[in-house]
Amino acid sequence: MVIATQTISLDRLAIALIPAIAVLFILNAWAIEIKTSIYAIFRMLLQLLLIGYVLHFIFESDTPLVILGTLTIMLLAASWISLRIALHRRKTLFLRALISIALGGGIILVVITQGVLQLDPWYMPQKMIPLAGMIFSNSMNSVSLALDRFEAELGRGSNGIAARKAALQASLIPITNSLFAVGLVAIPGMMTGQVLANVPPATAARYQIMVMCMMFASSGLSTSLFLKLIGDLPDTSQSADSGKNTLL
Repeated sequence: MVIATQTISLDRLAIALIPAIAVLFILNAWAIEIKTSIYAIFRMLLQLLLIGYVLHFIFESDTPLVILGTLTIMLLAASWISLRIALHRRKTLFLRALISIALGGGIILVVITQGVLQLDPWYMPQKMIPLAGMIFSNSMNSVSLALDRFEAELGRGSNGIAARKAALQASLIPITNSLFAVGLVAIPGMMTGQVLANVPPATAARYQIMVMCMMFASSGLSTSLFLKLIGDLPDTSQSADSGKNTLL
């Protein structure tokens, strides 16, 4: 039996915002700054409502130049957002973040799309773009976590090697927790979607194994490269406090 995808009307979609708004009230009641959270939710809504139209154009184009251009924009955006906590050093660190995410995430993207899936054509947009989004966003989050911890460690007086080690370990905590929890605590979105689409569970599990491996690898590679590249920069500990309230 194939389960058809249910169309969610906008009025029912609005119900999903109620718990999020409740969290905003809690943050405000606890005297926690909510401006960034409100802005993030607004951007999420706008970006996701628009992405359907953008992806339709990209998928229909079926042109490698369009795909490469899209990947470039994704890389630039991921690199910029990963430095959100370092407002006053963003321009200094941007090239290092871009190199780290492009190499760390790009290597994994090539391995997965050309080695595991063997896409034909190699740029197949329906698979290349979603997988690239997963990889680059994962690398982005890991780099951001690593930078935050690295600067915190330096601010506490740790030397560069100790700070780098602590930062790498901290950046891998989310994906490591996911590795422990997958299949026991959580059934990941990709596997759930495939099962609902009537894909055999064993096949869906193989795809999820691929995803978990690529997420762990992209986090480790991008973060370790980024930490190596910023290891020689002076006074990085000053940027954490000055940039944490930036919205982008």
